[in-house]
Amino acid sequence: MEYLEELIQRYPVLKPVKEPIAQAYEILKGCYESGHKLLVAGNGGSGADSEHIVGELMKGFKKERKLPDDVVHRLIEADHKAGTQLAKKLQGALPAIALTGHPGLSTAFLNDVDGSMIYAQQVYGYGVKGDVLLAISTSGNAENIHYACVTARAKGLKIIGLTGKDGGMLKQDADTAIVVPEQETFKIQELHLPVYHVLCLMLEEYFF
Repeated sequence: MEYLEELIQRYPVLKPVKEPIAQAYEILKGCYESGHKLLVAGNGGSGADSEHIVGELMKGFKKERKLPDDVVHRLIEADHKAGTQLAKKLQGALPAIALTGHPGLSTAFLNDVDGSMIYAQQVYGYGVKGDVLLAISTSGNAENIHYACVTARAKGLKIIGLTGKDGGMLKQDADTAIVVPEQETFKIQELHLPVYHVLCLMLEEYFF
């Protein structure tokens, strides 16, 4: 929890959400320990945050994340030349998918069915019991995020909410909700970044 303590020192405004951040970490740790994955969804700037989070989890953040010896051996065994290069450059990953990044599927569902349920469709298709949905909404009231959460609950996923203001619907939908203490969208987003960075740092420290 060293990273979390440092976060509160650097951002005292986040002290009221220290416990929900710790709870979110425990949910994510349990998810990855059991071999499951994270799904991340948000709109606009929160959509960009979704992609950012995946980037920090799927490759090295502060650490090199060297591959286990048995994986190195299997890569070289599969193809000595290519496997040797892969073994040098591939990095350990914590599986995460940003639901923002599938334009073919998303535009097809928007055109053919209902654009407000694009994230819900992906949660239904990708999600299995034991996975986690990280739902990001500055107001907590984004309809498409709510639909995704309802679907996640039905599929047996845990839900972490990252929001602001009074938490909105997301505070009720989530197993744990990190409601940063700001009211304006850009200020909420400014506090979301250090929150998800610390979660990624803590996970990397534990698993690598």
